[in-house]
Amino acid sequence: MAGRGRDRYARAVDENRDARDNSAPTGVERFKREAALRALALVESGMLLGLGTGSTARWLVAELGARLERGELRDVQAVPTSLETERQAQALGIPLVELPASGVDLAIDGMDELAPGLDAIKGLGGALTREKIVAFAASRFVLIGDDSKLVSRLGEKAPVPVEVAAFGHQRTGQLLAEMGVGATLRQKGGAPFVTDNGNLVYDCRFEPGFEAPTLALALAELPGVVEHGLFLDLADVAFVASADGVAELTPEEPL
Repeated sequence: MAGRGRDRYARAVDENRDARDNSAPTGVERFKREAALRALALVESGMLLGLGTGSTARWLVAELGARLERGELRDVQAVPTSLETERQAQALGIPLVELPASGVDLAIDGMDELAPGLDAIKGLGGALTREKIVAFAASRFVLIGDDSKLVSRLGEKAPVPVEVAAFGHQRTGQLLAEMGVGATLRQKGGAPFVTDNGNLVYDCRFEPGFEAPTLALALAELPGVVEHGLFLDLADVAFVASADGVAELTPEEPL
């Protein structure tokens, strides 16, 4: 019993250390952190925040927890977009709430691709449905990431994730494949990846140069589709970090 207790304690210490790890990173992780810090400057005491999911958002959550602990921010509450973010925020003592009907003051999240107009692909981390719900509920939605995410058109690098109901998913996957050039059921550990909502994800490729608004509408109308990873006309600003610093981009600016 004592041994198991020590093991549990050690795991808890490791989780806290990981959650609070705010040491200076190198390489692309440094860029992710720099973008997150620029976005965090928008946070004011008393705000209700939407906290994104993924490797860039993790830096945001870590620094938010540190500033709350130091008293630099007060009375901030947050809505996490995944169980992963929820666990990290809880370990840091960030107060969490359910998404209220009134929405959130500010939502900050990473992106998998960013195109002109600040249209984005998100969802490679599997949290696209909750991320989109929170982004749509935000008075201001901010994207953060490094310059490797920049593309001239959506779909250049990343597939479009589509979250689907588990029931009849093979049929849904076939319909998705017929819409493009392929739809692959996402796997994890040799089994289908399951989202926090209990659904599955198909990673879809479409013909180069696809019209994102038209595709988004077609995906939304397909029975079995819960949500897709096209985030169109949602972001108000994006902070993109590179070796040259952090650029602040708006929908009107070219990338």
